[in-house]
Amino acid sequence: MVAAKELYEFQEFHYAGPCGENSFLENYTSSVRGVPLFVIVLVVFNAAGKAQRLVVNHRPRSSVLAFSRAMFERFAGTPLAKHWEGTP
Repeated sequence: MVAAKELYEFQEFHYAGPCGENSFLENYTSSVRGVPLFVIVLVVFNAAGKAQRLVVNHRPRSSVLAFSRAMFERFAGTPLAKHWEGTP
């Protein structure tokens, strides 16, 4: 998450707050390398109040591909690069 956020050129929040009883939602726009990016983040908490699940949705597809290329370059030469191998 930290590495991903470092690639964002800005974050313009449209909503950040509770979503139901055990979740937190963020809705924001950003850009990566000048390509617009629309982002939804959902964090679901367990009974102890700890984050249990995290879902991040980037759109549109063209922006996802630009973001993936940037992540691949960021992690090139590390074991994490395999998660973005084959990115066009």
